[in-house]
Amino acid sequence: MLSPHEFATLLLVKDAPGQVDMERTELDALLERQLVQLENLASGQQQWSVTDIGNSALKAIKRFS
Repeated sequence: MLSPHEFATLLLVKDAPGQVDMERTELDALLERQLVQLENLASGQQQWSVTDIGNSALKAIKRFS
């Protein structure tokens, strides 16, 4: 079960990945659950993205809300 902050962070990664603070503690929990991943961009920067498992979790949560 995701905390409200973890759920909000997952939504932020999906909708605005460039605006996610790389130091958010919620990212550790999401990474551990394989809901997000850290991608290396061609520019040399890193950006968080939602995994297939994360997308499935979001769809399931939206169905029940």
